[in-house]
Amino acid sequence: MADNESKKKYDIQYAKNKLKRIPLDVQKEKYDEIKAAAVIAGESVNRYIKNAISQRMEREQS
Repeated sequence: MADNESKKKYDIQYAKNKLKRIPLDVQKEKYDEIKAAAVIAGESVNRYIKNAISQRMEREQS
């Protein structure tokens, strides 16, 4: 149980130091579309959105 607590504390500290949250509000219908596309791609919604952002950034830098 101590290992689980240590991991939890580590994860929280890591998130505070290394991650930045980006709130994203979408209409429920749009979320359903994004979720369906993510499922087809075999990705989570989070990963699908991150990949979409990365692809656009790459296109715009070219």
